[in-house]
Amino acid sequence: MKILVTGGCGYKGHVLVPKLLNRGDEVLAFDTQWFGNFHKPHPHLQVIKGDIRDIHSVPLQGVDCIIHLSSIANDPCSDLDPQLTWEVSALATMQLADKAKRYGIQRFIYASSGSVYGVKEEEQVTEDLELDPISAYNKTKMVSERVLMSYQNDMIMQMIRPATVCGYSPRMRLDVSVNMLTMQALSTGKIKVFGGMQVRPNIHIDDITDAYLFLLDHPEAQGIYNAGFENISIMDIANLVTQYVPAEITVTESNDPRSYRVNSDKLRKAGFQPKKKVENAIQEIVEKYRAGELKNEDHFYNLKWMQQTVV
Repeated sequence: MKILVTGGCGYKGHVLVPKLLNRGDEVLAFDTQWFGNFHKPHPHLQVIKGDIRDIHSVPLQGVDCIIHLSSIANDPCSDLDPQLTWEVSALATMQLADKAKRYGIQRFIYASSGSVYGVKEEEQVTEDLELDPISAYNKTKMVSERVLMSYQNDMIMQMIRPATVCGYSPRMRLDVSVNMLTMQALSTGKIKVFGGMQVRPNIHIDDITDAYLFLLDHPEAQGIYNAGFENISIMDIANLVTQYVPAEITVTESNDPRSYRVNSDKLRKAGFQPKKKVENAIQEIVEKYRAGELKNEDHFYNLKWMQQTVV
């Protein structure tokens, strides 16, 4: 299968693309490469530097499936330049879907976000709850979902709403909770927790990328699926980290009291089972750091790097 992965040089893309290649797929990894390109050469991989906003530069000839990961990731980055966020994360998605239809592409897998739900009082957040996005990031994801669902009669449309992703990737992110707290412990011997009692959903990067592979293999699993299999408090994450890295935990007041549990029973019932946990992510990050394969560098922090190089 020939697969276009937009955002193929991102945090998830650097884990997903090698898995696709190992399956025998031909992969086009399309990315601005703002955060670099760490893919190893492969005869079935073509890495293309480009901007998803320039829809005419996106290679779709002969493509069987699009896995659309491309977006301005997380709330702070999206708020840096709301116009850029809407152009990249919403308008470009609409144009990509329209062009995919014109090229006769039959499969479209979209990486949405569990943040589209906004603040929920319900203890279990399921796919049928009303969406109430707060930031530009959340809003563009919701709008993109709605646009893409309008094409469900033209192609197989599958969407994942991931929880917060954790774990090691060659294009690392150190601005997501598990990864960030682990790196704080490793680099400073201290962990700073805001609030701490908030429960948030998490998913290991191997599991979220495996979920995309699962959808590839199960075209009958159409529609929208939550993907977050470990609901755990920030304090529990910090305590888990200290089991592997001696560190002092300090707690300060948080202005973000959101606490919710994502329910992913729908994805389980479709046949997908996760294999890893937050604890595995912590162990892997510690191992990579101690082996000298991971460093605390600016380009692993989306907001910091975009402020320096993009916006």
